[in-house]
Amino acid sequence: MRVLVAGIIGGIVMFIWGAVAHMVLGLGMMGMQFPTAEDKVLTSLHEGLGPQAGIYILPSFDPAKMSDKAATAAYAEKTKSNPYAFMVYLPQGDDMTQMGPQLARQWASDTLSALALAFVMGLAAWSFSRRVTVAAVLAIFGWLSNLLPYWNWYRFPTDFTLAALIEQLVGWIIAGAAMAWWMGRAERRSL
Repeated sequence: MRVLVAGIIGGIVMFIWGAVAHMVLGLGMMGMQFPTAEDKVLTSLHEGLGPQAGIYILPSFDPAKMSDKAATAAYAEKTKSNPYAFMVYLPQGDDMTQMGPQLARQWASDTLSALALAFVMGLAAWSFSRRVTVAAVLAIFGWLSNLLPYWNWYRFPTDFTLAALIEQLVGWIIAGAAMAWWMGRAERRSL
């Protein structure tokens, strides 16, 4: 029960921290830019990408052609002289002002993450500081294994990538401290 309660506490704390990080500190917008001719870009997306939703990388290259030296050389030249884009494309659009479902999914994600962290924190009778250290190490692990590869392979902006590290590390230290406090309290009460 102490792991479950710690996970719920951590999920709530992380959700609140995420709101502060995005709405007050602006960490979620680091590295994001606004197009100078948005309507032109949107029109060209429909024309150039068609009806298929998905992730697109431009210029694009079919991995099946990697053994074709001429195609690979042509792609290399194209990448040197053209802009690069990594985008999530929804041809039908989505009302981005209706955030209720997104907020619910974010809270669920934060809570499931906190439950996993609480499970690890509960594996041993660790001190408060050791549990908070575990939270920090797991935050860094998640960033290194998930976001840093996007910076490396998909050219995510450095400031966006570093802001995500700050958001995750600070958030999980705060949530980890609340969870460690609860777990230590629950352990002392059971003695």
